[in-house]
Amino acid sequence: MLRLMCVVLTAVLWLPLVSQGAQPAQGGQEGLSVIAIAELPVEARDTLRAIKQGGPFAYPRDGVVFNNFEQVLPKRQRGYYHEYTVITPGVHNRGVRRIISGEINEYYYTADHYQTFKRIRE
Repeated sequence: MLRLMCVVLTAVLWLPLVSQGAQPAQGGQEGLSVIAIAELPVEARDTLRAIKQGGPFAYPRDGVVFNNFEQVLPKRQRGYYHEYTVITPGVHNRGVRRIISGEINEYYYTADHYQTFKRIRE
C-alpha cells in the first residue's frame, strides 16, 4: 500500500513538470510560428481588414486592451496589445478565435483562446 501511494504521489508531482516541458517555448517572437494572411480562415482575414480600416467590429469588446497574462506574446507595456474577435461560423457567442494587434503593425492569430499564437506575416 505504501509503495502504491509513493507511485501515485510521484506521478502527481511529475506529470505537471513533463507537460510543461512539452509546451513549445513561446515567451517571445522566436518561439512563435508564423502564418501567412492567405492561410488564415476567411473570417480572420475579414477581422484583420476591419482592424486596419478602424472598424466596424462585430462585438463591443473588440479593441479592448489585451494584457498578455499568458505571457505567450513578446512582453510589452500595458496597452500595447488589443484584441479582436474572429467570428466562428455556427457559434452564437464570441467563440475562441482572436486576432491580437500590437501598436506597430504587428498581428497575432489564436484559434484556441490564447493557448497558442501565430504571428501573421504581412
